[in-house]
Amino acid sequence: MEHITLLLAIVIVTALVFDFTNGFHDTANAMATTISTGALRPKTAVAMSAVLNLVGAFLSVEVARTISGGIVNEDGLRTEVIFAALVGAILWNLLTWLVGLPSSSSHALFGGLIGAAVMSAGWSSVNGGTVVTKVLLPAIAAPVVAGLAALLATRLTYRIGGKIRDEAQERATAKGYRAGQIASAGLVSLAHGTNDAQKTMGIITLALVTGGVLSPGSNPPVWVIVSAGLAIALGTYLGGWRIIRTMGSGLTDLRPPQGFAAQTSAATVILASSHLGFSLSTTQSCSGAVMGAGLGRQGGVVRWSTATRMFVAWGLTLPAAGLVGAGAELLTKQGTWGVIVVAALLVLGSGSIWLLSRRKPVGHDDVAPAEPAGVVTTAIAAVSPPPTAAQVSAATVMAAVPAASVTPQDPAQPATV
Repeated sequence: MEHITLLLAIVIVTALVFDFTNGFHDTANAMATTISTGALRPKTAVAMSAVLNLVGAFLSVEVARTISGGIVNEDGLRTEVIFAALVGAILWNLLTWLVGLPSSSSHALFGGLIGAAVMSAGWSSVNGGTVVTKVLLPAIAAPVVAGLAALLATRLTYRIGGKIRDEAQERATAKGYRAGQIASAGLVSLAHGTNDAQKTMGIITLALVTGGVLSPGSNPPVWVIVSAGLAIALGTYLGGWRIIRTMGSGLTDLRPPQGFAAQTSAATVILASSHLGFSLSTTQSCSGAVMGAGLGRQGGVVRWSTATRMFVAWGLTLPAAGLVGAGAELLTKQGTWGVIVVAALLVLGSGSIWLLSRRKPVGHDDVAPAEPAGVVTTAIAAVSPPPTAAQVSAATVMAAVPAASVTPQDPAQPATV
């Protein structure tokens, strides 16, 4: 820690800021369906997700190793390159959050890193094979696999549930699915912490390697794991309500069986990829699972206008973040003043996006489903006696009094001015 320079400290803080934005940007992955079906209240859902994100950060370092020593060549890499990459990733995260699109925080980070590295040292600084096998191919396969798994699981669930005819059994089954949703949402949150928190660990570890604090190929230190876990957990707790609204009800309408199928399928794909070191997008996995579950129920539909906007955002994430990262790196190459200008632009851009978001704020009340009437209210309404004849007559008289009190103007009398 004593070898950390001011520039390296700025990069570490910026990486934790990205981790924070990753948390509130991707909260919807785990909790949008659970909130939309009423299985959990919004605040309870994000608190549970935050805790499990923190726990998941300690389960593995395979993805962190992929980022810190796989995507770009560490030899000759400047610390400023990582700073520029983080600027591109943060601004893209905030922009897509503002418009409520569940884009990939992972691909924003990869795009920023690739763009900054190319601007710094050329295309030879990027390991093309690793990018293809551990970034691009999982990006295509993950939503397809998760979507197909959720579609099949949903159809199987409704086929089994279709044999239930008793109303009491239906209520018990719905209650069971909501409990299953809570468990599967917890699994997705754990998987999210295992996969996404490691990306920030990998970036900080890469920065420490470029700064000479760690040797190439080192695992993330314990303090890096703890700080990354806490940052993503805090961001998750604040809740990205705009994206939760899109994932929960803007993409399709889900019922408890569909929510359970979607979350279980997504969690399985994410955990398997984390074990293999594939740094896939949890956003794309969960979005694909939600769409698959929406199509799996008979009569279920996907709002393709929203889905199309989401697909466009997915396709733009890598190049857009890469261009911003390359532009930021072009400035940082000019020296200290360039780094200061990039930092100022990051603060200015982030502040402007936040101010724009305050024009139409979205909170937890905007994503909670409408609650049905409580048991007591329903019982009182059921036993309330009908109005008596006297009450009806009194109401009729009171309604007629205002009309009778208005004296019509005599048509023979001219109007006075």
